[in-house]
Amino acid sequence: MGSELVKPDHLDRKAVVYVRQSTPHQVIANQESLKLQYALSQRARDLGWREADIDVIDSDLGQSGAAAAHRRGFKDLVARVTLGEVGLILSMDVTRLARNCSDWYPLLDVCGHRGCLIADRDGIYDPGTPNGRLLLGLKGTISELELHTIRSRMTTGLIAKAERGDLALQLPAGLVRDPSGVVTKDPNIEVQERLLLLFETFLKVRTAAHVMRTFTSRGLALPRRDRHGDLRWQPATVSAVTAMLKNPAYAGAFVYGRTWQKPSQIPGQRPQKSPRRGTDWRIVVRDKYPTYIDWETFEKIQAMLRDNRAEYQHIKSRGIPRDGAALLHGITYCGECGHKMTVRYKGGSQYVCNHLKIQRGAPECQNLRAAPIDAQVAAAFLEAVAPAEIDALSKARKAHLQSERALRHAEEQQIERLRYQATLAERQFNRADPDNRLVTGELERRWEAALLELRRAEEALAQRMVPNAKEPLGVPQDLRAKVIALGNRLPVLWENPATRRSSQGTLALPDREGGDAPLRSRQSRCAHCMARRLNYRADDHAAGQCRGRVAAA
Repeated sequence: MGSELVKPDHLDRKAVVYVRQSTPHQVIANQESLKLQYALSQRARDLGWREADIDVIDSDLGQSGAAAAHRRGFKDLVARVTLGEVGLILSMDVTRLARNCSDWYPLLDVCGHRGCLIADRDGIYDPGTPNGRLLLGLKGTISELELHTIRSRMTTGLIAKAERGDLALQLPAGLVRDPSGVVTKDPNIEVQERLLLLFETFLKVRTAAHVMRTFTSRGLALPRRDRHGDLRWQPATVSAVTAMLKNPAYAGAFVYGRTWQKPSQIPGQRPQKSPRRGTDWRIVVRDKYPTYIDWETFEKIQAMLRDNRAEYQHIKSRGIPRDGAALLHGITYCGECGHKMTVRYKGGSQYVCNHLKIQRGAPECQNLRAAPIDAQVAAAFLEAVAPAEIDALSKARKAHLQSERALRHAEEQQIERLRYQATLAERQFNRADPDNRLVTGELERRWEAALLELRRAEEALAQRMVPNAKEPLGVPQDLRAKVIALGNRLPVLWENPATRRSSQGTLALPDREGGDAPLRSRQSRCAHCMARRLNYRADDHAAGQCRGRVAAA
């Protein structure tokens, strides 16, 4: 069955069958449409082309026709038409070739210039003639409009479902969806208590990095979902902790539109997802999921995370407390211009307002010595905490012991899970056929890995166990008397040059009997350590591990 538009000049060139499906799911599910597209080769033979002159381009299977940037097959087709190698393009319809007029009309221009015909299931068209270009142009416009219509219809239904909170988004670890679609907490008690421990620890230590160090030091893993949605126990990282703290699902809220497509600055590159602020989320439906924390606590955590970022110029945050001799680092503002003041340690601690100097080249607004300011702040602080020393110590001991018990309970739960996994691996190994070496070898390796992980966890817990696990929550009478006596010496201890500011170590100061009493730490005044920016304990100087000498007060 021939056509009057097909000339010998067309038959001397190639006939190309262009095959495309929009998504990988359509490639698998819509097999009939795929067969019809491949069957266009028979139509080319009926039009007079030989089998050797018929090519099939199907490298764009699973690619959307909304743009040609990621379709290598379409680019190859346009290049071959431009070189004059193609006499006929066959496709099921215009939508297979392009759903964007900016891609469709350049193809028509090239085909009209090179004398290449375009055929679909309705007929054959010559883009070089006015009638052919008119019909193909209308088909391309309708194809582009159809894409927007389909997308608008699907988006409207999706938004309507999301506004009710019924859209089935992937749930984080700790929440599961039963067969009827109802969201409940994970029945695994360890998962539930590990998430509660995560939020409680953050509210105490106030930084995601500190939470990560706490979990890592105790060997505690975090429940996470992999890309298939399965639960996996993974080591704690700052990114994982932050992602869990920022997830509103743990506060019982369904949220849609937490990210937006950020256009790429590089041509041809896919747009990147960028997170939105909580106030810019598109849809928020509260009380949709079972909660691990209430909404007020969730908002408090978000405020703490924002405040931990030291970006005063962008989000006016304070940043987390850092080491240094200056007490007011990060919270001092200039009374002249209102900008945050920085700390300069060269030539002694100073509070410097150099924002206008950096931004506009103006002179420094203020330059103040930190010592007299810090002295006034320290005196006010010591005066304020003096009446509440005993109560503060008692509450601190209670909080510390409760935190230790929660962490130890989490370790015991983790060991129980590892013990079950080792037992399960043993059962799987025993049930395998001994003659099947390929299977038994892998099962034996998994069993040994489970046993090794279990032994490491048990040894780590045994090293941290103390004989007297049941410590009193309150302050004992003997310790209470020592604290009362210590209260009068607190200003002296504060000014002692051996007191360090680091919160990681303990302070060793000479007491009245000549021994060492562990107290809170401050930065060492050792000249050698300060020059090398090291932070040794006082014990290191006493043991001779530092070549320097602690300076006198």
